[in-house]
Amino acid sequence: MYAIIKTGGKQYRVSEGDELFVEKLEVEDGTELVFNEVLAVGEGESMVWGRPLVEGASVGAELIKHGKGKKIEVFKYKAKKGYRRRYGHRQPYTKVKITAIEK
Repeated sequence: MYAIIKTGGKQYRVSEGDELFVEKLEVEDGTELVFNEVLAVGEGESMVWGRPLVEGASVGAELIKHGKGKKIEVFKYKAKKGYRRRYGHRQPYTKVKITAIEK
């Protein structure tokens, strides 16, 4: 069985036991989470699609850790003008493990 959840403005297809990286959540390590924005849940013929959300469905998860992604370097340049700007960005993330899917 799998579910499609929405968090951080993105949608994820998850099953029990999956570990995934989502946009940073403001909770402490080891905390149990519940994702209530479930767009679809089930498998095969028993798939239930929400309009827009599935009522009563939820996905339980455990927060594993917070961190930052790989550095993305941005370099701005304008030819023949002497304009150069260089900076980097590391996107914060939260790693979660899916523990339960409730219909």
